[in-house]
Amino acid sequence: MSPTALPAAGPEHGHVTFLGAGPGDPGLLTLRAVEALAHADVLVAEHEVLDVVRKHARQGVAEVHTDAGPSSDPLPGTGTPQLTVVDGTSTTPAVPAVRDAAHLVMEAARGGRRVVRAVSGDPGLDAYAAGEMLACARAGVPFEVVPGVATAVGVPAYAGVPLRDAHGTDVRFVDARTASDRCWTEVGASDGTVVVSTTLDSVAAAAGELVSAGRKPDTPITVTVAGTTTRQRTWTATLGTIAQTFKQAKVLPSPEGGRPVIAVVGERSAAAQRDQLSWFESKPLFGWKVLVPRTKEQAASLSDQLRSYGAVPHEVPTIAVEPPRTPQQMERAVKGLVTGRYEWIAFTSVNAVRAVREKFEEYGLDARAFAGIKVAAVGEQTAKALIAFGVKPDLVPSGEQSAAGLLEDWPPYDPVFDPIDRVFLPRADIATETLVAGLIELGWEVDDVTAYRTVRASPPPAETREAIKGGGFDAVLFTSSSTVRNLVGIAGKPHNVTVIACIGPATAKTAEEHGLRVDVMAPEPSVHKLAEALADFGMKRRLAALEAGEPVTRPSERRPGGRRRRTTT
Repeated sequence: MSPTALPAAGPEHGHVTFLGAGPGDPGLLTLRAVEALAHADVLVAEHEVLDVVRKHARQGVAEVHTDAGPSSDPLPGTGTPQLTVVDGTSTTPAVPAVRDAAHLVMEAARGGRRVVRAVSGDPGLDAYAAGEMLACARAGVPFEVVPGVATAVGVPAYAGVPLRDAHGTDVRFVDARTASDRCWTEVGASDGTVVVSTTLDSVAAAAGELVSAGRKPDTPITVTVAGTTTRQRTWTATLGTIAQTFKQAKVLPSPEGGRPVIAVVGERSAAAQRDQLSWFESKPLFGWKVLVPRTKEQAASLSDQLRSYGAVPHEVPTIAVEPPRTPQQMERAVKGLVTGRYEWIAFTSVNAVRAVREKFEEYGLDARAFAGIKVAAVGEQTAKALIAFGVKPDLVPSGEQSAAGLLEDWPPYDPVFDPIDRVFLPRADIATETLVAGLIELGWEVDDVTAYRTVRASPPPAETREAIKGGGFDAVLFTSSSTVRNLVGIAGKPHNVTVIACIGPATAKTAEEHGLRVDVMAPEPSVHKLAEALADFGMKRRLAALEAGEPVTRPSERRPGGRRRRTTT
């Protein structure tokens, strides 16, 4: 059997996979973890772990997660988190029955079901999973372990703090909540690197323990909260100054003092070294909350790109897509497509592809109906939607990803080589006439068909509306004039501290007409170039703050109502 092959579940006892979900970044899940999740019948996990693993589970999987109430808190040091059964296939959970994890895991495994028990970090280092494994062994339930990125290892890596160097320095891991006096004495007497798992308000006490045990007060220490996520924040000090550092930065006292942190003590955590190695928190848009006002399907790839820059995208649909009021024109065009009426079909959006595909499915057709017809796509995203449909486009703009770019490459009608002179153009009801006029000028006849209507979406939740108007967002990306008009219409005008980024001059003009000051404009009309331009703006802003000796802050952290300095890219 291959080492990565999934063992068969027993007919009575099922099978359990103890899986490490990593320290928080969903991208740190291993391939083996994703494979196990795809075959799971039941997930057992604390609530925050479910957010990382659930998207890799198959649809309809039953979920077992932490009760939100105080009774669900783990018993300190016992490793018996109180969990609640929730059926993932239903919309309303049953009345929760609080039981310990080991009983829930074995109950879930009965009847031959595959269970994934997901834990934060690594099952062997971060979680008290050994007791659950022993319970499975005693009950005859087969299990396996899928290691994960341990929190005490992953968080320092994201904070720019290497734990070892070429000299092979000793590394010790300490859980301050359960460490004995003997443990503190041993690590205090060592000159190796110490990785301490503790809480924000207990860091100073842990530093005091190390100094009392023999560590010098000037030993460097870094403290990281919310490690590997876009909420990550790191402080650098010494064992003797960390308490004062927290006080001066107004980190403590705080109601959030109980948040878990990873502290690294040793020379490799020195501020000078971390300044060069802090790759994660120095991303151009790190921690920026960016509003993406597009439909959810359109926003997906753009949101992924923003995450790569360290941003936290928030998708707010401003446009809803609906069928045309009179479908007869679309029906005639699709029938003409099958009977050979057209030489070309041109798709100007992902929504146009979806509209034609839905009409095909209604008639029992598939991609084979495009045989003998040339297919054009206005850009890369539209081309990807066609390929997913099973159609490889014959023409995609080589330059500008727009109707104008498509016309640049579109061949003129030639009666010798083109047996048919007609183009089918399915598009939105509010589309411009640029493509139609250009095709006619090239000698083509165009059936300009309304394939779908775009209407203003419903307003977002009140919390989102308040964040938009109150400066809760660091930036907003406007990808068309309609996104400007619709966002302002359904949610209000973005606050003046929010960075406004527009895809082109027409969109920027609409934004200015609505009283918005444009900070960033894409060098060409592409959503990905727009995201790049915003990242470039963020990096310049960051470097300017560092050169001025000022702290690097996000736009939303500026004084509400303060004037924004105009910057162009």
